[in-house]
Amino acid sequence: MADALQNYVDGKWLDAQDGERFDVFNPATGEVVATAPSSKAADVELAIDAARRAFDEGGWWPGTSARERGRILLRAADIVRREHERLARMEALDSGKPIGEAREDIGEVAFMLEYFGGWATKVEGDVHHLSRDAMFMVWKEPTGVAVGITPWNYPMMMATQKLAPALAAGCTFILKPPEQAPLTCLELPKILEEAGLPTGVFHVVTGLGETAGAALVANPKVDKVAFTGSREVGKIIMRSGADTLKRVTLELGGKSPNIVFADADPSEAFEGSANGVFWNQGEICSAGTRVFVEEPVYDDAVNAFVDRAARIVVGDGLDESTEMGPLVSKEQQERVQGYIEKGMQEARLAGRGRQPEDPRLANGYFVAPMVFADVDNGATIAREEIFGPVMSVIPFSSIEDVVAMANDNEYGLAAAVWTRDIKKAMRTAQAIRAGIVWINDTQSAPTEMPWGGYKQSGVGRELGKDGVEDFLERKSVYLNLG
Repeated sequence: MADALQNYVDGKWLDAQDGERFDVFNPATGEVVATAPSSKAADVELAIDAARRAFDEGGWWPGTSARERGRILLRAADIVRREHERLARMEALDSGKPIGEAREDIGEVAFMLEYFGGWATKVEGDVHHLSRDAMFMVWKEPTGVAVGITPWNYPMMMATQKLAPALAAGCTFILKPPEQAPLTCLELPKILEEAGLPTGVFHVVTGLGETAGAALVANPKVDKVAFTGSREVGKIIMRSGADTLKRVTLELGGKSPNIVFADADPSEAFEGSANGVFWNQGEICSAGTRVFVEEPVYDDAVNAFVDRAARIVVGDGLDESTEMGPLVSKEQQERVQGYIEKGMQEARLAGRGRQPEDPRLANGYFVAPMVFADVDNGATIAREEIFGPVMSVIPFSSIEDVVAMANDNEYGLAAAVWTRDIKKAMRTAQAIRAGIVWINDTQSAPTEMPWGGYKQSGVGRELGKDGVEDFLERKSVYLNLG
């Protein structure tokens, strides 16, 4: 029997007031594993009012210091490590990703809590002496009530990526988890409650984006919204938030160029480029799905990508042998298949992987890894974010040629450059308009490093020092000494 999940509001577990619920599926089998409240504006209002009270009555949480905020986050990190395997299996079940990748994600959740726990006591202002008769101070204060609206590709990690710095800064926080994968997000209240988080500081409200999410963004009592998801929804959030001039950070999509020069180490470059597309089923906003390969090694690269795709073990994420799991939902599966059909008309299908043979997975949302070659940079599959295991391989002849093609896109989240020539690597990295550039690597995202994009890939930065700063206001205080 499917678990009946509940919202977490003001220290209580609650159903939606109208009793409506939605199903949560196991993407490997299509079976319902849980139901969750389909929250509406009235449910959202309860959470906002509780978060508002907790912030307005306590300012930096009721009765807590920066040291205590840090200790709470550090204790939460220890609890996540204690529950590591259970949480990883829950994440793999909910999102479809391979269990090995889920274990890595949960490990990073623990480190994020630890890292931002350390930042709680590092928020410092400035003092400026203008003259003997005047000085001013710059205080940094929490923004207020913050909302996190998070995606389904890294459910617990993306939630923590917003929650931990917000709590370190002193904000109260409301999480709207993805309706496709809310299971581990609803473990966070239990973890933080055990760690000693005061009642009223953190709330989780499940529901659809157009109801629960929209109500959170539109409410004037919310001070800050942090969103990760599609560019289209990001634009809606920015327009809605403008009505109350909310602070908004948006981590949106990407169509990242992955550039392989002829002088790169072929084994590293070809394997790394394939991983940059097929990791996490291709459900990564920074996935290097536009693979630009210099002409002298182009054919070798295509052959290597086809071979790698054919060897990928596709199956249930909870199976230890699985390298690539199902997509998160039937809707996403159909969307990706639509792009594959478009690719068949636009380019040459060089190779594809295998679907799982296990009959128990017949109703799962699987898409085999696909490699399209000789793709034009203007093709649909090379311009639009697919969010699935679909690689577009594009030849190039010079640095100038590849930089022009790499920048010829509305997105600017990430890029990768593969070469043994450090000068060439740095010239290329400087010329590419993207928020993250990897050199001889791909998809590494240390918590200590700012994360975000140029152009239509978003607004603001998360992680690192920037992750905390985005939840702080600056107040200038002028003191007349004359």
